[in-house]
Amino acid sequence: MLRIKVVKSFIGQKPTNKVTLQSMGLRRVGASRDLPDNPAIRGMIHKVKHMVTVETVEAEAKKKK
Repeated sequence: MLRIKVVKSFIGQKPTNKVTLQSMGLRRVGASRDLPDNPAIRGMIHKVKHMVTVETVEAEAKKKK
Protein backbone atom coordinates (compact mmCIF):
# COMPACT_ATOMS: atom_id res chain seq x y z
CA MET A 1 0.00 0.00 0.00
CA LEU A 2 1.07 3.56 -0.68
CA ARG A 3 0.07 6.59 1.37
CA ILE A 4 -0.23 9.62 -0.90
CA LYS A 5 -0.56 13.14 0.50
CA VAL A 6 -1.15 16.39 -1.41
CA VAL A 7 1.42 19.04 -0.40
CA LYS A 8 1.01 21.65 -3.15
CA SER A 9 -2.04 23.58 -4.34
CA PHE A 10 -3.82 22.91 -7.65
CA ILE A 11 -3.84 26.65 -8.43
CA GLY A 12 -1.74 27.41 -11.48
CA GLN A 13 -1.32 23.74 -12.39
CA LYS A 14 -2.40 22.09 -15.61
CA PRO A 15 -6.03 20.92 -15.54
CA THR A 16 -4.95 17.32 -16.18
CA ASN A 17 -2.95 17.35 -12.93
CA LYS A 18 -6.05 18.33 -10.97
CA VAL A 19 -8.10 15.61 -12.68
CA THR A 20 -5.39 13.04 -11.92
CA LEU A 21 -5.42 13.90 -8.21
CA GLN A 22 -9.22 13.85 -8.11
CA SER A 23 -9.26 10.41 -9.73
CA MET A 24 -7.09 9.18 -6.87
CA GLY A 25 -9.58 10.64 -4.39
CA LEU A 26 -7.44 13.60 -3.35
CA ARG A 27 -9.55 16.76 -3.32
CA ARG A 28 -7.58 19.37 -1.34
CA VAL A 29 -4.15 20.23 0.04
CA GLY A 30 -3.37 18.07 3.06
CA ALA A 31 -5.64 15.23 1.93
CA SER A 32 -4.16 11.73 2.01
CA ARG A 33 -5.25 8.30 0.83
CA ASP A 34 -3.92 4.77 1.11
CA LEU A 35 -3.96 3.22 -2.35
CA PRO A 36 -2.72 -0.12 -3.69
CA ASP A 37 0.75 -0.28 -5.17
CA ASN A 38 0.14 -1.10 -8.84
CA PRO A 39 1.35 0.26 -12.19
CA ALA A 40 -1.74 2.43 -12.75
CA ILE A 41 -1.36 4.24 -9.43
CA ARG A 42 2.42 4.55 -9.94
CA GLY A 43 1.78 6.22 -13.32
CA MET A 44 -0.63 8.72 -11.77
CA ILE A 45 1.88 9.49 -9.01
CA HIS A 46 4.60 10.05 -11.61
CA LYS A 47 2.41 12.61 -13.40
CA VAL A 48 1.85 14.68 -10.22
CA LYS A 49 5.07 13.87 -8.34
CA HIS A 50 5.79 17.58 -7.81
CA MET A 51 2.51 17.98 -5.87
CA VAL A 52 2.48 14.91 -3.60
CA THR A 53 4.51 12.95 -1.09
CA VAL A 54 4.45 9.17 -1.16
CA GLU A 55 5.34 6.65 1.52
CA THR A 56 4.97 2.89 1.73
CA VAL A 57 2.73 1.54 4.49
CA GLU A 58 1.87 -1.95 5.63
CA ALA A 59 -1.64 -3.20 4.91
CA GLU A 60 -3.60 -3.17 8.15
CA ALA A 61 -4.81 -6.45 9.58
CA LYS A 62 -8.54 -7.02 9.38
CA LYS A 63 -10.40 -5.92 12.49
CA LYS A 64 -11.87 -8.63 14.65
CA LYS A 65 -15.60 -8.44 15.30
